[in-house]
Amino acid sequence: MFLLFHILNKIFPLPALDDYSQIVETESGEIQFATLNSTDKWRFKAELDEITPVLKKTILEKEDKYFYYHYGINPVSVLRASWNNIFKSKRKLGASTITMQLARMMERKDRTYGNKFIEMFRALQIESKYSKDEILQLYLNHIPYGGNIEGVKTAAFFYYNQKPETLSLSQMVILSIIPNFPNIIHGDADDLLQKRNYWLKQFSKSKLFDKAQIEDAFDEELNFERRERPHKAPHLSHRLCRWNSGENKIVSTISDEIQARAENLVYNYVKPLKFNNINNASVLIIDNISAKVVAYIGSDDFFDNNSSGQVDGVVAIRSPGSALKPLIYAHALDLGLITPKTKVPDVPYNFSGYNPGNYDSRFRGLVSIEQALTLSLNLPSVKLLDEVGVNNFINLLIKSGFKQIAKDKKNLGLSLILGGCGVSLEELTNLFSAFARGGIYKKATLYSGQEVEKPQRIISSASAFMITQMLSKVEGPDFPSNWGDFSTAPKIAWKTGTSYGRRDAWSIGYNRKYTVGVWVGNFDGRGTPELTGANVATPLLFQIFNAIDNKQEQDWFIPPQSIDYWEVCSESGSIPNDFCEDLTIDTYIPGISPNNRCQHKIEVFTDVNETESYCRFCKPESNVKRKLYRHYPAEVIAFFEEENIPYDKIPPHNENCTKVFSQNGPVISSLTEGVEYIFIANENQKMMLKANVENSVENVWWYVNDKLLKKALAKEKIFFIPPEGEVKISCTDDKGRNTNIWVTVKYI
Repeated sequence: MFLLFHILNKIFPLPALDDYSQIVETESGEIQFATLNSTDKWRFKAELDEITPVLKKTILEKEDKYFYYHYGINPVSVLRASWNNIFKSKRKLGASTITMQLARMMERKDRTYGNKFIEMFRALQIESKYSKDEILQLYLNHIPYGGNIEGVKTAAFFYYNQKPETLSLSQMVILSIIPNFPNIIHGDADDLLQKRNYWLKQFSKSKLFDKAQIEDAFDEELNFERRERPHKAPHLSHRLCRWNSGENKIVSTISDEIQARAENLVYNYVKPLKFNNINNASVLIIDNISAKVVAYIGSDDFFDNNSSGQVDGVVAIRSPGSALKPLIYAHALDLGLITPKTKVPDVPYNFSGYNPGNYDSRFRGLVSIEQALTLSLNLPSVKLLDEVGVNNFINLLIKSGFKQIAKDKKNLGLSLILGGCGVSLEELTNLFSAFARGGIYKKATLYSGQEVEKPQRIISSASAFMITQMLSKVEGPDFPSNWGDFSTAPKIAWKTGTSYGRRDAWSIGYNRKYTVGVWVGNFDGRGTPELTGANVATPLLFQIFNAIDNKQEQDWFIPPQSIDYWEVCSESGSIPNDFCEDLTIDTYIPGISPNNRCQHKIEVFTDVNETESYCRFCKPESNVKRKLYRHYPAEVIAFFEEENIPYDKIPPHNENCTKVFSQNGPVISSLTEGVEYIFIANENQKMMLKANVENSVENVWWYVNDKLLKKALAKEKIFFIPPEGEVKISCTDDKGRNTNIWVTVKYI
């Protein structure tokens, strides 16, 4: 017989069981999302540790008391059922063991005596292949519970919104009844109550449970209803199911509470925005300590087809506006180019034909680095990027996880710092989380078991702290004008961004615990005048922080040991000189930050009336006055002159001075040394020439390839059609000082 069984087992192998649904659970075990299996059934796999002793006792007492004592077939039950069904036909008895019922689930056939023998053979096959606990697990995972619901874990969710291990005795009894009476879920509740109570009495008679458990079960209300399919964090859930197509269960990093609060805030926040043709919003929240995503909202309403709600805004590639600026400032701090109080020009400047302006079309002359970042000024950030090098900065962005930037690397230029590139909300939020981690980039995980990228330091802890302090100031255009009282704003560091054409509004903020990324706009790319990062995205950012972490003030960032403080001249941000009167405290990185002496004033010899100035070669022996004048960069002086802004002018130099000197010569500002300029042939396109000169200069002479082009006023812009090839451009001022640059001109 043993040999015959093995032969038949080889010839007629066990049919495969249907597959399971994919489920996504949160770390707390709540079912977040599920898919139908390949046969359109809801079947959630319960693991052995989810089958509690109480559940096991309930099922075995009702279905198969001797489950652990037979080998798939209970001969006593078979004989008793056969005798009863042949000689006593009033009430049919069954002899199916749990193993035989499982065999019937594997291979559904009509109930005939022939099929019953096949069922018995399959039961023997099952017993030879699986342990008893595995058989019970398979049975509980495939038992039908009405409609397309199969398995005890599935039923526990759909009928009670619970896990199997948290079911009460009353609930377990009810779930043991449904497979025998599947229509009872649509019938009279009293009928279900009577059947539950009948089995509770049977369990009481058999002393399966103690008296208190039985009494509690009798007193418990049914509270039985069919619930909707799990559909939380749908964008993330779909993404995880795609990534893990072969897994039955995926455990996401989502926090039930934070996700629910954020979803509710986003949904209610977007509703009134729709009146201004702003239809979509996305939010990502990262736990900075664990580097896990705790809330993921791809859109405000997944089911809003009119607004393309199924688009995942967390991964969509968009222009970041100014949101990348903190990284270029942090990088410049680490390179020793600046400190927070360093003064830099905010004036019009031509970068090889690229002429960026500010959001408000205004320029401010000289500003500190912290002002430039707080006010989100464009010129200082572009000049820093130009100084650092576009390729160097792109490599830093690639190291920080920006994949689209890596793809577009060859096509990017200075405009990337103002939004001329593509990023995702996920990438930006991960970047700002690195600031919260003291400069360590660690991509946040989305599910348990996800391959963790090795943490990388992208900026120093010193620069991360300095940027955090700058971004936490509530003054400036990044604070929403519609928020109201500063005191109700959360204690966070944040940066906004608004893309060209007002298509994207960003606000990314962080404290020590969380980093929150907010994007608001339209998935179809439509812009709208009201769409700005400060007034549209930041209020939602503030609401979320106030909802998920109301203790920000108590746990702020601690200054790292790698920074120190010193006094600097408030006029320049440099180490004070003897003439510096107004001092302020600045943060710096010892051994890295620039430590040059302040040169914001220079000593000038003038006549008594201060109408002309002298150099050491033409200074008379008497009637000479010594005075300190404010010393501005040439481009700032040019800006003051062009805008008629009053400033402390150095008097014109002695016109009788015959000494030619080269100091403070003209600076050609309209062209960049070594750059190739491309023109369209036969279009008569012209090249502009402009120089920044000191205020005493009245005229300049322009030369092209050492041939005089034109005499011009000092501040005059002139235009000419350049020759093709390498071109030498020269500018000489009326004091004989000369500057040369070489550019390449190409016609296409």
